[in-house]
Amino acid sequence: MAGIFYGVGVGPGDPELLTLKAVRVIQDADVIIAPKTEKKEDSVALSIAKPFLKENVAIAKLVFPMVFNADALSEAWESNRRAIIALLAAGKKVVFLTLGDPMFYSTYIYIFRLLENCGYPLETIAGVPAFCAVSSKLGYPVAEGNDVLSVIPATVPEDKLDKALALADNIVLMKVYKNSGKVVEKLKEHGLAEHAVLVSRCGLDDEQVVRNLTDLGDRKINYLSTILARRNKG
Repeated sequence: MAGIFYGVGVGPGDPELLTLKAVRVIQDADVIIAPKTEKKEDSVALSIAKPFLKENVAIAKLVFPMVFNADALSEAWESNRRAIIALLAAGKKVVFLTLGDPMFYSTYIYIFRLLENCGYPLETIAGVPAFCAVSSKLGYPVAEGNDVLSVIPATVPEDKLDKALALADNIVLMKVYKNSGKVVEKLKEHGLAEHAVLVSRCGLDDEQVVRNLTDLGDRKINYLSTILARRNKG
């Protein structure tokens, strides 16, 4: 029997936000791939999916370096690809867990591209992005009416960030953990800071909500942090 590879979005933190389809696929898996970085031993995605794992499922904690270069794959990426192909060749149902949605700023996108011509079926299962969960939990509309929404990685060059902030009515800022101070200053410059909110580790036990961004100061921001901002409170 041919193997099949699933990319499953587990949402931002609350296990109850997984879709019925995601739960079904996870419960039917032969192997669960729990991606992690070189610096961390645990996998947040695995902890979110844990309530739905069957007792005898195999778990592969593979290290995926944060740097990806499609033209010159590192040995780690190539090794992971070979490991996955071997599982598929053995007829296994392989589930790759990823935070949020698999096709939204996700490591899974690189895995998908590496495997899409491998000869085995691939299926991607959508998950709830963090900014959608934050919006619903806080009663903070992401966009309404004719609002122009920009979703921006805070790591973009400064000129590009300025252009996006100048044009949009509402903002979702991702990857704010590296330069939160600069991001807050830019939001102030563009009149977007007054009604902004930052949420770290949404849906997890140690979730943090910061409604006044000036309170951040030099505080270190968690990797799993998102800022929502808008010009008018509405």
